[in-house]
Amino acid sequence: QERLAETGGDSVQAGGALRLSCAASLYSPTGRDYCMAWFRQAPGTERRGVAVIDPDGKTTYADSVKGRFIISRDSANKSLFLQMNNLLPEDTAMYYCAAEPVCPALVDLSFDEKWYNFWGQGTQVTVSS
Repeated sequence: QERLAETGGDSVQAGGALRLSCAASLYSPTGRDYCMAWFRQAPGTERRGVAVIDPDGKTTYADSVKGRFIISRDSANKSLFLQMNNLLPEDTAMYYCAAEPVCPALVDLSFDEKWYNFWGQGTQVTVSS
């Protein structure tokens, strides 16, 4: 049974850093990594993609986090990470990891929550000014 579980959320001051982790239990008969992503949702807003890593390890970022966040994976330990540096108050949100066996051909779709069928429960990040 596929399962994702995020940890690492916390309250920090602006300029600080956090590292989120996502422990993944995903079935892959080919042994190939999944397309995985981090999304976030602030109160009253839609859930939006912030970073994607494809099965080959290629990464893509939303403009709002480019240069500050780094997505990575540890395939052996089936974990996904999000290193968040120079955090801003507008980064405050619930952060979710998501997975799907393949990434879409159109990169923009990989930032659309409708692409992914597997989700974690989320971890809260709060950044104070």
